[in-house]
Amino acid sequence: MHPQSFWPHTLLFPEFIQRVCREYVWDYVSQSSVSGIFAAGCFLIKRITCLDISSGGGLGVSSSTDGSMKIWQASNGELRRVLEGHVFDVNCCRFFPSGLVVLSGGMDAQLKIWSAEDASCVVTFKGHKGGILDTAIVDRGRNVVSGSRDGTARLWDCGRSACLGVIADCGSSINGVAVGAADNSINLGSPEQMPSEREVGTESKMLLLAREDKKLQCLGLQSRQPVFLFVGSDAFNCCTFLSGFLLLAGTQDGNIYQLDVRSPRAPVQVIHRSGAPVLSLLSFRDGFIASQGDGSCFIVQQDLDYVIELTGADCDPVFKVATWEKQIYTCCRDGLVRRYQLSDL
Repeated sequence: MHPQSFWPHTLLFPEFIQRVCREYVWDYVSQSSVSGIFAAGCFLIKRITCLDISSGGGLGVSSSTDGSMKIWQASNGELRRVLEGHVFDVNCCRFFPSGLVVLSGGMDAQLKIWSAEDASCVVTFKGHKGGILDTAIVDRGRNVVSGSRDGTARLWDCGRSACLGVIADCGSSINGVAVGAADNSINLGSPEQMPSEREVGTESKMLLLAREDKKLQCLGLQSRQPVFLFVGSDAFNCCTFLSGFLLLAGTQDGNIYQLDVRSPRAPVQVIHRSGAPVLSLLSFRDGFIASQGDGSCFIVQQDLDYVIELTGADCDPVFKVATWEKQIYTCCRDGLVRRYQLSDL
């Protein structure tokens, strides 16, 4: 089945049967295009663990278990750069707001900053004692946050290649992190010490931590003071903010919790579509996109009024989702990046 002519539209509500998306498939592990999903097995070397799209939509970056990352043209999948320097798996990668610089974290416990223009590694941060599982960029990128298997979340100064502090020490692996601007009604507390002048953009920000010990933790990024601690049904794998007070977090047993930071004791709702691990959550328009370990990837819009399924991954886990305008990109254990072109929602 050729991806250029494949129109997946497994919709759960018949009235939206015309709302479809077009799928394109590229294989970045083999550094070549593939003519269809069936060809993937011929090229598969290592799985793709994460991906992101630049702010202008021109470039994509993907990371792999072979220790490398690839920069590619988002419109057609053409390979532009190969970034090499991590040892073992690269777990996470994302563009800075400029779209010209990439942040990555790996199982080698190193956090690296790269130039997307010449593939050079300009900064390496060291300090974690376990693999880095997720990162977040604060505002325009003077500071970044990392979460690690060593149970700590750290704030880093990109300009001086230095750690500004351990924001949290959980005693449990931090699988996902998110930074968001807090609503004015939320009390983030006051810092016990004067923040460093190198902290830029941390004021009025919340830090959300998805933890392996079934806990979802929120604290003030600048104050380091706790906001809430929520206990879920299983290990939390990922989290994201929907607004200044609403957030989502996904668990290993397939639950997606929607919480209101102003009253976090009970979830606003719990979405459960299968028992497969929730691996990725992304705010999208008036709703969100989720991917799971059974290959499912779906868009939820406007209070569950309708759901759109993105097909093609079969039963292979979809690790990460990224978007730019009407384009949705996913990466999967089968070593493929898929691009979906959406019609108007």
